[in-house]
Amino acid sequence: MVKSKFSISLHIMTLLAYYPGEWHSSASIAESLNINPVLVRKELKALKENGLLESKEGKNGGVRLGKLAKNITLANIFEAVKGSNHVLSLSNNLPEVSCKIGGQINTKLLDIFDKIDSAIISTLQNQTLEEFKNQF
Repeated sequence: MVKSKFSISLHIMTLLAYYPGEWHSSASIAESLNINPVLVRKELKALKENGLLESKEGKNGGVRLGKLAKNITLANIFEAVKGSNHVLSLSNNLPEVSCKIGGQINTKLLDIFDKIDSAIISTLQNQTLEEFKNQF
């Protein structure tokens, strides 16, 4: 679910921004979040795939920001965890295509979902991770 993934990822990114240059293990990050390190690693993967993190293996390894916090927007984090899905989703049931409503509902909903996603991204684009981190 995007809403919890974004919360987890923003927490991770804020923690890393607060301690720039330091390597953090998924276990130490999980302590701050009070969740299982496996859940942290899932979010770390998406953040790394989107160039927001870098990682290092080994005893002194872990993850750290891949860019300066001032160059990362909250929208970058949101888009990394959202992936290609919309925030909202269509029903799993396929509507009756011969119905006046059922035949068009998914197209109309997807138009709305695009607008919702764009509005969220537009709002999050206005704040950097650095600005968010400085609130703590």
